[in-house]
Amino acid sequence: MSENPLEPPPWLTAPPVDPYPYEESHDLRVGPRLHPALDGLLPYIGIWRGRGVGGFPTIEDFDFAQEIRISHDGRPFLHYESRAWLLDEQSKPVRPLGREVGFWRPVMDGDKATDELEIMMMTPAGVMELHLGRRTGTQLEMATDSVLRTATAKEVTAGKRLFGIVEGALLYAQEMAAMGHGLSPHLSARLLRVAG
Repeated sequence: MSENPLEPPPWLTAPPVDPYPYEESHDLRVGPRLHPALDGLLPYIGIWRGRGVGGFPTIEDFDFAQEIRISHDGRPFLHYESRAWLLDEQSKPVRPLGREVGFWRPVMDGDKATDELEIMMMTPAGVMELHLGRRTGTQLEMATDSVLRTATAKEVTAGKRLFGIVEGALLYAQEMAAMGHGLSPHLSARLLRVAG
């Protein structure tokens, strides 16, 4: 390091770096080896696509399509990404709906994963949720431990989610407390594995 504090740091003029060198995969046949802590979550890894219904006391019910990608990079967590779009009466796309990204982490007891999970989810609408959950077989049940939101985000105060693998499909139901209403059904869907 230079003794002259006015000189630019070396990284400021360093050459460009190569692309990100580590692989992430939603397909267990390729990419990094699955971390042993994720063995209980293995059935969820993949790309899922399907349709569902949404609603809330403050909005009319609606039909939507959704794609969820659950992947890993060899470390003891899963990356979750969801995008949904509104469907009309003929199942044609109308416009984009919600997007969400997050991470599912098994709670460890020494070197062994327990059935407990810590799940972080974030939307571009300014809502960040920390869920605590439990895995029972191929079912995940989670509830918010805390909700953070930006000053301009809608008032979301709590949530519950139930995920399950049923006859090869990913099913889920989501409840939300928001806008002065207690926990109410919000989203439910059935998605089929399309990759992984």
